[in-house]
Amino acid sequence: MHTQTQEESSQANAGSNAGSNAGSNGGSSPGANAGYGPESGTRWFGLWDGYFAISYLVTTILLFTSGGAEAYRAVAVGALTLIVPWYAGLGRRLMIHRTAGRRNVVFAVGLFVLFAVAGTADLAGSFALFAVVPMLMMSLPMPPAIVLVMLANLWPVTVVWLRGGDFDPHILSVLPTSLLGIALSVLLGLWITRVVQQSMDRGDLINELRRSRERVARLSHEAGISAERERLAREIHDTLAQGLTSIISLVQVAESEVVESPDRALAHLGLAGRVAKESLAEARGFVAALTPPALRESSLVQAVGRQARLLTAETGLEVRCRAEGEERPLPMAVSVVLLRSVQEAFANVRRHAGTARTVEVLVAYADDSVRLVIGDDGEGFDPDGERSGFGLRGMRARVEEISGAASVDSRPGAGTVIEVTVPLGPVAGEPAGARAT
Repeated sequence: MHTQTQEESSQANAGSNAGSNAGSNGGSSPGANAGYGPESGTRWFGLWDGYFAISYLVTTILLFTSGGAEAYRAVAVGALTLIVPWYAGLGRRLMIHRTAGRRNVVFAVGLFVLFAVAGTADLAGSFALFAVVPMLMMSLPMPPAIVLVMLANLWPVTVVWLRGGDFDPHILSVLPTSLLGIALSVLLGLWITRVVQQSMDRGDLINELRRSRERVARLSHEAGISAERERLAREIHDTLAQGLTSIISLVQVAESEVVESPDRALAHLGLAGRVAKESLAEARGFVAALTPPALRESSLVQAVGRQARLLTAETGLEVRCRAEGEERPLPMAVSVVLLRSVQEAFANVRRHAGTARTVEVLVAYADDSVRLVIGDDGEGFDPDGERSGFGLRGMRARVEEISGAASVDSRPGAGTVIEVTVPLGPVAGEPAGARAT
């Protein structure tokens, strides 16, 4: 816009048109500046400051080369020079922030008076219109700005008339240029107002987009914290909590056998130590988001088999594991979820299935999915009741994260069957080629 402003000002009246176009440059950005960020900030105003400085220097040079009386020239230069601190101390801030009030009126009137004094003392001072007109446009609402712009454009003609005494026919040759300048100033002033409003709207949009982006970033951060907290809660429940429960049970059994059957007590204590080591390895793994130790060097079926043997050693239950279909490598995310589901089911058997005698585990491979079924002949429970706690909810959440489905079929006195089905297509967050061996 600044380039367009300079081109237009070179084609129109030197006093009004150039000044008004400079005002259009100043008018658009300050409107957007009020309180906005770097995109619509005050950096552009440095260009206006440079334009103002050049206008002042050119007008001053013209005054010194005008050939007028030295005293009048000094008055004109003095009035013109006073415009500089008047603009820097008062007007600049008003134009940047597009404020409205008495200070705007004071600045505009003071600016007009100083320009009028300079132009009256020496007509060469009228060249200051290049800077005065845009400042009037930027500091006042449109109606009073148009009035002052008209007066400023007519002031040089009025001075020539007053100095000539009688009506000077040469005034008629200057008057059309001044009238054209007034018309262009009014039209460009209206255009300035529209551009300023659009810039302000754009600034509002930028601010809103920035706030939305910050809000999204904050929500994403909070969601990430919540997701990580949920992950840690599930991992702790599925590893540390279950491991500690098993250790407590084994130690209690060993305490009851230490007198009558020391060998069995030692075996249970050794098993408790093994569970403690495995739980520690699991804890280190989930903190670092690594592959569970049980899956690092074995398949899912082998890992499930070890969990089954551990359950048998702890509780004496008969645990039967079998696989259907062609066993093949699975995505690591799928293997982890299925292993955690087995651990959760076995933990529920330890805690709640006191009357159970057998546990059946099935891993069924299909072309596009894998199905895990864990059933026991214990006392059963109501899946919708209070016993359906964090463990089952966490298991369902895990399965849903990889687009799978989990169901619990149980009722009091009829045992429990947990079924998990997971598709074998691409899994969210799973790198291509990541498979459990």
